[in-house]
Amino acid sequence: MRNRIVVKLFLLTSGLCILILASIFIGQTILFEDYYANNKLNQLSQAVDSFIVDYQKLDEDEIRRQELEQQFYQENNAWIAVLDKHGYINGTKDYSVQLDQGFVLEDELVTYTDQQFVIPISYLEDTYNENDQLDFFDGKENRLIEIHGIEKDDEIYPYELIVSTEEVVYEPQNPFYLLNGGIDNVSFWKNTALAAEAEKHKDSKKIVNQIIYGSIDDIHIPSNNSLLYASTLSNRLFLERIKQFQIDLIFNRTQVPLSDELEYEENGINYRVLINEQKDSNGETIYFFTMASLQPIDEAVEMMKDYYIYIILGVLVLILLVAFYYSKKIASPLLKINNTAKRIANLDFKERVPVKSKDEIGELAKNINSLSDTLHSYIRALQQDIEKERQLELTRKSFIAGVSHELKTPLSIMKSCIDILQDGVAKDKREYYFAAMSQEVNRMDRLIVDMLELAKFESGTYKMKMEVFRIDELIHNVYQQLLIKAHDKELHVHVNVEPIEVVANEHWIEQVVTNFVTNAIRHTPESGNITINTNEEDSKVKITIENEGSSIDPDQLEKVWDRFYQGDKNQRSKEGTGLGLAISKNILLLHDVEYGVYNTDTGVCFYFYLNKT
Repeated sequence: MRNRIVVKLFLLTSGLCILILASIFIGQTILFEDYYANNKLNQLSQAVDSFIVDYQKLDEDEIRRQELEQQFYQENNAWIAVLDKHGYINGTKDYSVQLDQGFVLEDELVTYTDQQFVIPISYLEDTYNENDQLDFFDGKENRLIEIHGIEKDDEIYPYELIVSTEEVVYEPQNPFYLLNGGIDNVSFWKNTALAAEAEKHKDSKKIVNQIIYGSIDDIHIPSNNSLLYASTLSNRLFLERIKQFQIDLIFNRTQVPLSDELEYEENGINYRVLINEQKDSNGETIYFFTMASLQPIDEAVEMMKDYYIYIILGVLVLILLVAFYYSKKIASPLLKINNTAKRIANLDFKERVPVKSKDEIGELAKNINSLSDTLHSYIRALQQDIEKERQLELTRKSFIAGVSHELKTPLSIMKSCIDILQDGVAKDKREYYFAAMSQEVNRMDRLIVDMLELAKFESGTYKMKMEVFRIDELIHNVYQQLLIKAHDKELHVHVNVEPIEVVANEHWIEQVVTNFVTNAIRHTPESGNITINTNEEDSKVKITIENEGSSIDPDQLEKVWDRFYQGDKNQRSKEGTGLGLAISKNILLLHDVEYGVYNTDTGVCFYFYLNKT
């Protein structure tokens, strides 16, 4: 049984731990990642709403705008930028190039122009480099420049610049001077993403590609160019997403109003993009472009996958420890309860289950012990009832046998007397035979009464009713009743009793005293002595009846209490029924007191004890 219950508990514990572990694993690798992303986006959306409110209060304070973006990045670990309706970052269009005697090549048509072209340089490089970023235009006045771009809604979106590194005499009659490689030393600057889209749509009628030629007349670079080095613009991935958003605007791939959330992955890292469309103070459309990385949770999930190896090992160790705990703390008490239950089933109620806890197992052990006690008491009571029934049966059989045996003699005498009277023999002795028959009838009457009383006591069903009385008064009453018998034998009776109250059944104790005194008178020779004494011993009183005469054989001392015991057959057959001492013994047993008989130097002494009040 031990192995079965330990194995079951082990399997149950293992299954439970594995289920918990699997739930944690699923929660952390699948559910938790989505939960984190949703929670992150909710927080980010609230932060963007707060940023929009603060941003629209800034008016034209460019430095304060940069500080607000920096603060947003630090607090939310996310990049944010404000874009105009063309997808340019606010502030970048302050960087511009003025051409001198320029012309535009569009569908092989050449158009001369003196237009000032805005070159938002943030879209022509992946990231800014503080050391050399502005060197591209530094000292480039009067240099030839070639601008490739897309024209839409009167807005030029340049995606490539080619600038000569040396001063070259401009010849308007040859507008393809740079493209034809007439100048060897040139510098390139290119928006790769937009250039690739322009190449894909070069044959589309919806897209107008332009090439603008000319010499640089003026370069406008704000004195405060810190915007170029702001953290929100120095992130390559963030700039690429902004470029892609502008391309989507140019090619009408973005519908307004925009969706609240965009999701994409790069280099194994998940990103979320929020785009909020708003109006500025002039009523122009602006976009709040926000990007957040989910790399922390991705890294945590990956780390947890590796860490689960150690968790599994720890769970296995935990399972072994729990199984050991079950074996010692749970299985062991259950095994003891099982062994005790087996003993109870075999009617062995000595085994007890130790109650060491107050939990359900402790309650079970307590109930098992209570059940054992209850069953034991019921079985013991049943055994007592069975013993009583058996005793009654033995008493019945013994009564019938005894009555049959004891009535045989008086019935024989009576039959003989009747036969003599019927035959008419010894007519002069009729009175004698009638007296003899009357004596035998009286003897049979006493015998039957004594047998009934003895059967009543030996049945075990009789209950003594206790009362308080004085033992000295009872002894004197018995002495007065038997005084004539004592005088007939000229006996000397010495009564030495004290006034003592005892607790017993007065009627039956009187019967005991009568039987003992009668027995003493019967066995005391003429002119002999009988002594009746009472002696106090603590909470009890000892009553002794001692008579002179022949002692009892030591081997026969215990047999004097048996029914029909005949130490002196001749005398007993004439005067007694042979049941007096047996009746006295049962009366004293029902009183639960000590009694006995022993030989003295001059005769025999009977004694018994009673409880004092």
